[in-house]
Amino acid sequence: MNKKLSIAMLIAASSVLSAPAFAANADRSGVTCANLPTYTQLLAALTASVNTSAGGTQGTTTQGFGLPMWATLVDSSGRVCAVAKVGGTDPWLGSRVISAQKANTANAFSTNQIALSTANLFSAVQPGGSLYGLQHSNPVNTIVAYKGSSTAFGTATDPMVGLRVGGVNVFGGGLALYNTSKQAIGAIGVSGDSSCADHNIAWNLRAALALAAAGTGSGVVVNKVPGGVVAMGLVNTDNIKYDITANTSGGTGVSAGGWGHAQCSGTNTQPAIGTLAN
Repeated sequence: MNKKLSIAMLIAASSVLSAPAFAANADRSGVTCANLPTYTQLLAALTASVNTSAGGTQGTTTQGFGLPMWATLVDSSGRVCAVAKVGGTDPWLGSRVISAQKANTANAFSTNQIALSTANLFSAVQPGGSLYGLQHSNPVNTIVAYKGSSTAFGTATDPMVGLRVGGVNVFGGGLALYNTSKQAIGAIGVSGDSSCADHNIAWNLRAALALAAAGTGSGVVVNKVPGGVVAMGLVNTDNIKYDITANTSGGTGVSAGGWGHAQCSGTNTQPAIGTLAN
C-alpha cells in the first residue's frame, strides 16, 4: 500500500469514527453540542469580549497586541462544537488549534467539584511541579486539527466541528463551562494574543455567554464554578493568579500558591470577579 493511500484511509477512518453525532455524545453531564451555545452565539459573545482594536466591541483594555482572536467550544466529552474567529484576515494561524487545545484541557481537568483553567496549570507543570509532564499527555489528533480547507477555519463549518482534537495546553485562555446545577458541561478556549490576554478574553467570553443565556435546557451557560484554586473574596475561582517570584537557586520561578501564571508584557491585570459565583 503506498503512503498517499494509507494517509487517505486514515483520514477517512477518522472522519467516519468521529463524525458529528451530538445526540449520542452525552458522556459526562448529559449535555451535548446540541444543547450548548451555537456557532452564532459563540461568535457574538467573542465579539463582545474582544477589544475594538481587534475587531470586537469590548471597551476595557484586555489585549496586549490587539490581534484577531480564535475561540473554540467543546462539549463535556471534548468534542468540538464550534470554532469562531474575530478581527480581520491575518490571525495567528497556529492559535486556532491552540484554542481547541485550551478548551480540551479546561474540560478534561475540570469537574463538578472544581474548575481548573489552563492558566492555573502553568506552575504545576514546570520541572519539580506536582503535575510535571501533564503537558505531554493527551496529544493533539493532528488528522483532526489540520483536515479540511483553511477557508472554512473559524466558520460554522470549521473542519474540527464534531470531532475530538485533544491536546493539553498549560497557559492562559481555557475555562470550563457550567450550568445552573454547576455541572461541568464543556469548555471554551481562546487564543490569538498573549496568554494573559487570552485568559482575560476567555473570562469575558464565559460571562458574555452567561449573560446571553446561551444554550438550551441543561446546556445553558451560567457564570458559576463549583470551586477553584484561586480565592477572590468568598468565591473560589479558576481565575489567573500572578504570584510567581524569582527562584534564588536559578531555574523556574516559584508560585506561592502552586497555581500561578507567568506575567505578560502589558496585560498582567487579573480580571475582576464580576458576577462569577460558586
